[in-house]
Amino acid sequence: MNLARSSTKLLLALTIACLQRTIVAQTNLSIYSDECDNGFQNWSWGTFNFNCPSPVHSGTNSISLNGPAWNGISFWHTDFNPAPFTNLTFWANGGAIGGQIMQVYWQYFGSTNSGTTYQLPALTNGWRQFNLPLNTLGVGGVSNLSRLNLQLTSFGTTNTFCLDDVSLTGMSPLQIKVDASVTLRAADARWFGLNTAIWDNYFDTTYTSSALSALGTRILRFPGGSASDDYNWATGMSGTNTWAWATSFANFVHIATNAGAQTMITVNYGDGTPQEAAAWVSYANISSHLAFKYWEVGNECYGTWENDTNVLPHDPYTYGVRAAQYITQMKAIDPTIKIGVPSVPGEDNNANGYSAHPAYNARTATYHDGWTPVVLTTMKSLGVTPDFLIHHVYPEYNTDNDQALLQATTNWATDAADLRQQISDYAGTAGTNIEILCTENNSDAGNQGKQSTSIVNGLYLADSLAQLMKTEINSFIWWDLRNGYDTSGDFDPSLYGWRPNGDLGIIGEANTNYPTYYAFKLMQYFANAGDTVLNATSDYNLLSSYAARKADGALALLVINKSYPGTTTAQISITNFYPWSTATVRSFGIAQDEATRTNSIVPGAQDITTNLLAGAGTNFSASFPAYSMTLFTFAPAAPKVQTLVGPAGKFVFQMLGQAGVPYQIQTSTNLFTWTSNATVTLTNSSWNTTNTLLPGGQFWRAVWQP
Repeated sequence: MNLARSSTKLLLALTIACLQRTIVAQTNLSIYSDECDNGFQNWSWGTFNFNCPSPVHSGTNSISLNGPAWNGISFWHTDFNPAPFTNLTFWANGGAIGGQIMQVYWQYFGSTNSGTTYQLPALTNGWRQFNLPLNTLGVGGVSNLSRLNLQLTSFGTTNTFCLDDVSLTGMSPLQIKVDASVTLRAADARWFGLNTAIWDNYFDTTYTSSALSALGTRILRFPGGSASDDYNWATGMSGTNTWAWATSFANFVHIATNAGAQTMITVNYGDGTPQEAAAWVSYANISSHLAFKYWEVGNECYGTWENDTNVLPHDPYTYGVRAAQYITQMKAIDPTIKIGVPSVPGEDNNANGYSAHPAYNARTATYHDGWTPVVLTTMKSLGVTPDFLIHHVYPEYNTDNDQALLQATTNWATDAADLRQQISDYAGTAGTNIEILCTENNSDAGNQGKQSTSIVNGLYLADSLAQLMKTEINSFIWWDLRNGYDTSGDFDPSLYGWRPNGDLGIIGEANTNYPTYYAFKLMQYFANAGDTVLNATSDYNLLSSYAARKADGALALLVINKSYPGTTTAQISITNFYPWSTATVRSFGIAQDEATRTNSIVPGAQDITTNLLAGAGTNFSASFPAYSMTLFTFAPAAPKVQTLVGPAGKFVFQMLGQAGVPYQIQTSTNLFTWTSNATVTLTNSSWNTTNTLLPGGQFWRAVWQP
């Protein structure tokens, strides 16, 4: 007798702890509560005070306005969709006399268009709540609100009045949707990269090796940003220095090779030579057999902040001529290497005052002096094509804003499209195989304040990488593994965070892990080489969602809550994938960061938490704390197996499962010892195989194993 059985081995060595799944009242979008929240900015006019100590409705501050008629309190925000909300709610106090009459109106599409003006009844001499439906303000169907105005009219008194607790409310249930059949692209191992610094005193240590392993690091860049353009690889010195940097090329090789990581080497363009760069390739790949594949000619050579000793410094034409020489001589040593050049979006950006060699765009019949057009045109004229363009992104400089940073990650799609168009326009058909790689990204390119070491920068890292994964950009190398303690940046009280220093490194000093460390660590579980990026959608711009199909058939969903304060609840819908009833949940946010602040002794309290969510399915709700990142990993539901009637002396084994999931087909004669006979990845929902009936009985099953 033959018996077909189904089972699923999840092999998860985890303590089961249920994630809270209770549907709670949806958090409102706060506009003002003691200060401007969630990216809203003060654009008021007149005599106003956004830190008025009395009277207040709640908290410690309110907003006061004292002035003639037609002055107003105004809040500006980058364009956003108000669709999830139904009402504008705020509290107003007319002071000792009251009698002020205000009008309320929204502006949209860059503040150029106005909705309906709504006149309020006269204010009283105490706090009163106003709850205005958005449809009465004429913004129904508008998807790009940008400014809220509460304006004092001449129809009442003009005494000082106050506002407090301004918010958008009545949010309908948020929706996060994942369609497992809608794929965007294959994941690239080069998305998991870190810059390294020659000034890192702790680089060649066991802690670094352990950290790179825990982080899942796949590519390392050396020698470190602007320092590359006056660095001599053979001596480990810069310029006329008589001393060597703490981390040498030998130190870098030791750590990189032990980590099994790919490398990105930046050769010295600023005061180096093509011969010096070629000698580096020869030492690394010919003499030392390191097979270091990726090389860059200089760092941000378009920037006037970079060292450049050429007669015409930061000139795109000069760079194009010299870069061609670098590439020719370096590839003469090792033709297998890939070499890239710095680029910038925008055809007219970073011309740096040079106009002697304009680049002609035949598609638009226009000339441009910008960095990227001139570099590509010059190299094309010399018969040299770079293997990739290099793109660096820092949204801020010296002055920081948490919500502005968290809304800055949408740049990747437009930047990638811009650079691809420039490649097409100026490199021609030879540019088809030119890749676009990001070799630096962080929040602020200037002096560092507390945002860089707060959970906000961790959220930015995760959101930035996840957005980049949806584009054609094939690498993401974060700046920096270690960078340095800095107290000269922005420490404005409006910024979230508690650390007394800034630092663009994910590790401070020898072994202090910042929130960016844990964000980087989390992302390796979201998508990696062999996985496929899917399209996920959220109807709330402060709740980002991303999805990936794992190579083993599982599905990953990353949700980043960029709102503060309060918990946000969403309904999650999954189509074209049937999950196992228990999901793995990894998360990091304020709770874990606070455990670091208080130096919690609870094991694992400061690290990514891992729990199991019971009751997962194709439709369920979940709650996300403020300033948090949550990663769900859904195993596929167990396959079903059955036997069908076959030819004489044979039977048909049928497995019913999910497309894209690899199943092991196993047999046993005693139900204790199982032998794997084949691994089958379904292309549809079923798979059949015909087998010979064996004497003594035989058991069959289909198993999914991560």
